[in-house]
Amino acid sequence: MRTLLLSLALFFTTVLLRGQAPFPSSDEIKQFNASKTCVVLEDDPFSSYNIYIKEAVKACWKITPYEFITVKDFNVRRLNPAYSFLVITQTNFDMDKSHGLYNFLNLLQGKDVNKLAEMPEICAIPLSFAGVSDLIYSYKLSAIVSFMQKHAQKISEDPSLTLRKYLKYYNKNIPGIKNKTILVEQDDLAPEISTIERIKAIYTNNIKIVTDDEISKAIENKTPDTIILHKVGPMGDRYSGYCFVMLIGTDDSELYYYNLHMVDKANPNGLLPDDLKRLEN
Repeated sequence: MRTLLLSLALFFTTVLLRGQAPFPSSDEIKQFNASKTCVVLEDDPFSSYNIYIKEAVKACWKITPYEFITVKDFNVRRLNPAYSFLVITQTNFDMDKSHGLYNFLNLLQGKDVNKLAEMPEICAIPLSFAGVSDLIYSYKLSAIVSFMQKHAQKISEDPSLTLRKYLKYYNKNIPGIKNKTILVEQDDLAPEISTIERIKAIYTNNIKIVTDDEISKAIENKTPDTIILHKVGPMGDRYSGYCFVMLIGTDDSELYYYNLHMVDKANPNGLLPDDLKRLEN
């Protein structure tokens, strides 16, 4: 189970909110479709997140009207179902004995409840390990926000998709990967597959090791038939915790693969050979 916390960057306090945010009911999905989406900005005037999230939302958000707001505004408006929210939260996991914290981008529906963890959750995507620079993920925000919008559209059409394992639902798209090129960064690969030669021994379709600039350009240009790897795992002096891997299309905003594993000696912090074997099959 996930436990949501108020983001330190946003709220400056370590208020722990027990429990996992509930998935929306059919009525709450209808409320979302009629809402104005409030994009909560960090109070830090030097935040690169604020710059990139504004660019991402202006470029791709079409499903609802939107507005950029402050944390102070969020604390008032979150009780009102006329609003929905794109907001960063911090999350830990009951099964993670390292007690690591992760930044998630949440799409929440407003509701008159006491706790953030009680607000209906339309979608939640891991962004980074808590405490690291937002430059680690900010250049991928357009791809992430585009997928979240597409997911919101999907559950509006079929509310049954609001399942506990809803991101793994998209693994049905794995067969479509073979016709596309995967872009990965060197640091996001497990040592066993740290070179193209090692990768090709397992995965025979198109894959390239590239820089963050090349991934940023692929997202910006919506390069056809291209998929980027978004990896989130422990950082700094931590060597245990969860590692999340996602493959997102740059031209169609589709999620093609989602998985997570606990980092240990047998399963390093990165895309694993086992992930490639799943994609190959």
